[in-house]
Amino acid sequence: MDDSTTALAQAIGARVRHERTSRGWTLDQLAEAAGLSRRMVVNVEQGAVNPSVGSLLRLSDALGIGLPALVEPPQHRTVKVVRSGEGAALWSGDNGGRGVLVAGTQPPDVVELWDWELRPGERHESEAHTAGTRELLQVHAGRIVVTVGDEEVGLGEGDALTFAGDVPHAYAHEAGTPARFSLAVFEPGVGVTRTAEPATHGEGS
Repeated sequence: MDDSTTALAQAIGARVRHERTSRGWTLDQLAEAAGLSRRMVVNVEQGAVNPSVGSLLRLSDALGIGLPALVEPPQHRTVKVVRSGEGAALWSGDNGGRGVLVAGTQPPDVVELWDWELRPGERHESEAHTAGTRELLQVHAGRIVVTVGDEEVGLGEGDALTFAGDVPHAYAHEAGTPARFSLAVFEPGVGVTRTAEPATHGEGS
């Protein structure tokens, strides 16, 4: 990991640990709630790994705080500006593409705004998000193929798409100049239904 990636991983790890300990949860409890291994949770909290977007979503949903809150603590300012290049790069492709979370809202109705770039041959696959999640996408340059469940849709510059994010989906760019698109993700009711704590089955720190 480079310096910026390491700094982001450490910030996310500190945030996850803070949220977990403020609830009195053990590592095992958070791992169970998120559907991740205890080792993964340990590595995330220590900032030792660059976790996938899917793992971060599982952790944020388990904690009931939404993905944007993992990237930085909640702020109470009326206006928050994110300058170009200041977003959180949470996905990196093998050929240089990036998925950057540039803005987001706090629970219970979380909206994420992403800036994506896919290089030729890159594909990002996403597991199904929580029920009711919706995504909106617009292509600014190049062409991409979006797969939603069993359906594939090709999109070119200026094209837009709205789709359910609570089924498996993927974005891919096969060839040509890099493709760039904006993505908005709406996840309603984050933290509202999670009222019961996971069952205790071992201690962690």
